[in-house]
Amino acid sequence: MKKSVLFLVLIPFLGVAQVKNTSKKPKTKTTVPKIKIPTVPSASTTTVIPGLPDISAGLKEALNNGIAKQVSKLTLLDGFYKNETVKIPMPEEMSLVEGTLRKFGMNNIVEDGVKSLNRAAEDAVKEATPVFLNAIKSMNITDAKSILMGSQNAATTYLQTATTKELYAKFSPIVQQSIGKVGADVAWGALISKYNNLPLVSKVNPDINDYVTTKALEGVFKMIAVEELNIRTDLKSRTSPLLQNVFGILTNK
Repeated sequence: MKKSVLFLVLIPFLGVAQVKNTSKKPKTKTTVPKIKIPTVPSASTTTVIPGLPDISAGLKEALNNGIAKQVSKLTLLDGFYKNETVKIPMPEEMSLVEGTLRKFGMNNIVEDGVKSLNRAAEDAVKEATPVFLNAIKSMNITDAKSILMGSQNAATTYLQTATTKELYAKFSPIVQQSIGKVGADVAWGALISKYNNLPLVSKVNPDINDYVTTKALEGVFKMIAVEELNIRTDLKSRTSPLLQNVFGILTNK
């Protein structure tokens, strides 16, 4: 009897236990599928290697910049006379003349003669700038790549070698006109006359036209070389996409 009562008392708890047991579901592990994210190539600067026509064009642009930025300075007053890099001195063969005149206290005559040569060069270069630009434009650069990879003034040297004879022929008459225009012939004539009138000296009569033409051309090439060096070594001087592309080879080599 007691057992029956105890059983009746436990029935509700057993039922609950059974319900709880049957209501439990096995835990399932949820797996999130992995999404494969495609890799995007990192941005990189692609260097476009210029071909020979571009290299040739880049070298010519550098030389043109030399005319525009550096040679133009020579055309200003004192552009030659106060620029020690290109100043035209007394001709070497005239050193005896210069020394003798200075010895006799004629420093002003000597200095006026030197200044007149430089004034003639300044005026002549101003008049002849189109001649230089045309020479660069028509220049056939036969080995552009070796010039680009060459010395710091390789393009200027090439221009000088390729055009000096032609430039001299075109430049000389302009110098002759400039000598008369600025009065260099008068100043130089006075200097020579003073020297030739001194006792016990050998008479001189140098060709100042040839001398000024030669020295002025040398000055032009020196100033073009200055700008070429800037473009080769200073990124800021590469003022166009073409210069940046062509001379960028030097930076990246």
